[in-house]
Amino acid sequence: MTFISYAENFEDVRLWRALKHCENGFYIDVGANDPIQDSVTQSFYDHGWQGINIEPVQDFYDALSQHRPRDINLQCVATDQPGELTFYSIPDTGLSTAAPAVAQARKDLGMDVRTLTVSARTLTSICEEHAADRPIHFLKIDVEGHEETVLRGMDFSRFRPIIILIETPWERDHTWEHLVTDAGYQNVLFDGLNSYFLANEHLSLKPAFDIPPCNLDGFRLCKGHKLAHPLNTDLETALQRAEHAEAQLHALQSSRAWRTVQKLRNLLRRA
Repeated sequence: MTFISYAENFEDVRLWRALKHCENGFYIDVGANDPIQDSVTQSFYDHGWQGINIEPVQDFYDALSQHRPRDINLQCVATDQPGELTFYSIPDTGLSTAAPAVAQARKDLGMDVRTLTVSARTLTSICEEHAADRPIHFLKIDVEGHEETVLRGMDFSRFRPIIILIETPWERDHTWEHLVTDAGYQNVLFDGLNSYFLANEHLSLKPAFDIPPCNLDGFRLCKGHKLAHPLNTDLETALQRAEHAEAQLHALQSSRAWRTVQKLRNLLRRA
């Protein structure tokens, strides 16, 4: 099965290179956003993995619930204290945040920032409920300035993702990295958008991060990917019609009536 990359910056390709040998894979996606567009986890779901998606925005949560029935989809924010908190939603974007300063900066830029109250849970409590008896292969965090609070709510002595992937400012002026490294993780890569941390007990996987994604990974970009060359509209329509016809033919060939006709033809040839 060809690996289709949906992620914005080949994050899924890098993770798959390191973890494709794992059976019954399990992920946690904090700030999951859309289940398909720019998703780090969709390719893994396509390959039979499952996980936990944490997403407070109603539209994205509803889409996750529809497209990811095998996953555990939670409409909340991950933080260091349970309860409720103020969340700043920016509709139809991946820029919503629980960080007031980030929200104000985006409001000053003219963005449509909407304030709402959402449920808050710690990652530890979520893992206790949904991942107590299974390995966590990777934890992805994309929370627009709320990273430190998310990390303070996770007990890394009890729950040990093999890889932690965190969206990181280009300036790398964040203050939270010590929370990860002090917990027994090594920063093995910064790809311009994210920092990748590998658990000390799994440093044998470090060579998987030594080179960027390339043709040896055998992946394809999903349709409509931002990095894919746009197709001619007429050609795209023709391809969609061809795929639809191929699907109809496959369904017909798999039907009981088709198989019966084929058997009759074979009998007539032998007669």
